Amino acid sequence: METENAVNYTYMGSSSNDLSINDISSAFSDCNSDRSGEFPTASSQSRRLLLACANSENSDELIRQLVSDLDSCSIDEQKQAALELRLLAKDKQENRIKIAKAGAIKPLISLISSSDPCLQENGVTAILNLSLCDENKELIASSGAIKPLVRALRTGTSTAKENAACALLRLSQIEENKVAIGRSGAISLLVTLLESGGFRAKKDASTALYSLCTVRENKIKAVEAGIMKPLLELMADFGSNMVDKSAFVLSVLVSVPEARTALVEEGGIPVLVEIIEVGSQRQKEIAVAILLQICEDSVVYRTMVAREGAIPPLVALSQSGTNRSRSKQKAETLIELLRQPRSGNAAARPSDVSV
Repeated sequence: METENAVNYTYMGSSSNDLSINDISSAFSDCNSDRSGEFPTASSQSRRLLLACANSENSDELIRQLVSDLDSCSIDEQKQAALELRLLAKDKQENRIKIAKAGAIKPLISLISSSDPCLQENGVTAILNLSLCDENKELIASSGAIKPLVRALRTGTSTAKENAACALLRLSQIEENKVAIGRSGAISLLVTLLESGGFRAKKDASTALYSLCTVRENKIKAVEAGIMKPLLELMADFGSNMVDKSAFVLSVLVSVPEARTALVEEGGIPVLVEIIEVGSQRQKEIAVAILLQICEDSVVYRTMVAREGAIPPLVALSQSGTNRSRSKQKAETLIELLRQPRSGNAAARPSDVSV
């Protein structure tokens, strides 16, 4: 597996020497477990019983009974058991470990392939909640969860799709799972979710893609799936609350030539220049880092960026902040490149800029 990391630190399996870990971690938060208010099928009586047992010595017995009910011949019993395990694993790390040790993972994975939407959703979300415990991630992947989760991305309810994306993100934090997830067809489905899902779906899809696309093979799959168009549309829409997330995904992709070509063909240069003009400080820095990558070895792209009017806002950026700020250094390096558009090696390379 060939992993292309452009960083010296690691966040969610990705690294970069251009961008601050604090910037990235605040743009991306790990997918959360259940959101409140998602449990219309749970009766108040079962919720009270569940909450009481979760904090008592009877929790082990309850978990064993619920795991047994996952194999029931009654779909209603399976639904209730999956829902209650989902709830038990929602917030408590101790319960996540107990549920996994009780043998819940394989039967829950089986439920993900159910044709019943509610059963599938509860199975997906229970697996997501269990995956929030690092001790469980390897067992979940080795138990065959990847392909059913990808299937849920294709056929599930909107909540099942979102939570499947989150679960795949968690599994992708084990490096060797990234290629397996990509080869299972997840990338194109995540791109579709990024393009057509609601805000939470877009956020979860972008976070998963950011993690998965540290692998060259997955970068190319994402480009072939048409990721560039929705990324640039989100970056161009400052009201989307997705500018930072989309830009970070793009910054990972542009290490491969296919992505740089697609970016230019989809009109990405004007979008990046506009971000340098009117974006936040962090957005400006990401945009400059991306332009540095596409301009470093291409006279044609340098000329296009210069003609788009990038130099004045870059000069303004280079004059702001401290002398040692990353954004100032990157802006100065890019200005030098753009002012020597016909010189392939005269300007400093982005890798020479200290971080």
